[in-house]
Amino acid sequence: MKIPLGSGVTIKTHEEGQIYIIIGAGATLLSILFNGLSGLTVFLATITAFVISFFRDPERFLPAEKDIIVSPGDGVIVSIQPSDIPNDVVKPESDKEYIKISVFLSVFNVHVNRIPVSGKIIDVKYHPGKFLNASLDKSSKDNERNTIAIETESGDIIYCVQIAGLIARRIVCDAYLGDLHIAGDRYGIIRFGSRMDVYVPKKYKVNVCVGQTMVGGETIIAKIVL
Repeated sequence: MKIPLGSGVTIKTHEEGQIYIIIGAGATLLSILFNGLSGLTVFLATITAFVISFFRDPERFLPAEKDIIVSPGDGVIVSIQPSDIPNDVVKPESDKEYIKISVFLSVFNVHVNRIPVSGKIIDVKYHPGKFLNASLDKSSKDNERNTIAIETESGDIIYCVQIAGLIARRIVCDAYLGDLHIAGDRYGIIRFGSRMDVYVPKKYKVNVCVGQTMVGGETIIAKIVL
């Protein structure tokens, strides 16, 4: 969905937000007709503007480097630590060590999720759970989440987890078993406020630090060490 902003400028939004944008815009228009520029009208217009901002879906450009993993979402790195693979995957690799890189997405970040590495989807697993604050590390295991496993051309398996947060109540995943993807491809969205965990094998060199701001589909979070 493209929304005109004037002077030929448009903002692209994710289809998940279309119904909310239409409802907000309609309510604002009705308020203008019946109440003019009242406090209610300003409030409804502000809410509509926020919804448009939340569901915005800007274009992103994948770096030209090879053997990289990019951030699956906008936000801030809140944790980098050694970890077992997600405990809810169907085909675990218990003999391999991983590093978990966690990105927290606030309500002001772009929430369209992107594939972190080129490869084939070999596993998809949804797991119901709680709605704890997504900035907390325990949300990785306790919250509602959806895990995809991506097998790269070199045979490595990268896990990417969408995690619902305190306000979020819906995870959308458009990646399916057997799909082939290029790093940076859009594959879903979480609303409203969430977290994304990426599990990379220890042979990859982490390229980011805690507190660093991510640009989904563009910021390189890890590189393979050859």
